[in-house]
Amino acid sequence: MTDSMFALIAEELARIAADKGETLPALGPDTRFLGGELPIDSLDLATLLVVLEQRTGQDPFRAGFIQFNTVGELAALYRSVLNRPDVSTGFA
Repeated sequence: MTDSMFALIAEELARIAADKGETLPALGPDTRFLGGELPIDSLDLATLLVVLEQRTGQDPFRAGFIQFNTVGELAALYRSVLNRPDVSTGFA
């Protein structure tokens, strides 16, 4: 899975892990955010969501929280918002 949203999530997760002195393991669409092998906690996940909103200009949670557990699920949430015809953003 090499789409741009997945790549952006991977880039930000790597930065968060590096800031903590950790190494990010290989990511796949089924990689779980919490309780798995990622060296992040719930605060790191919240930070990731803020950064993704800043970088994409979109918030898939604006209408309310949507459950997600994996990197692939989060990427799909952002893709669904970014691919809507009424959304204009500089993010490709």
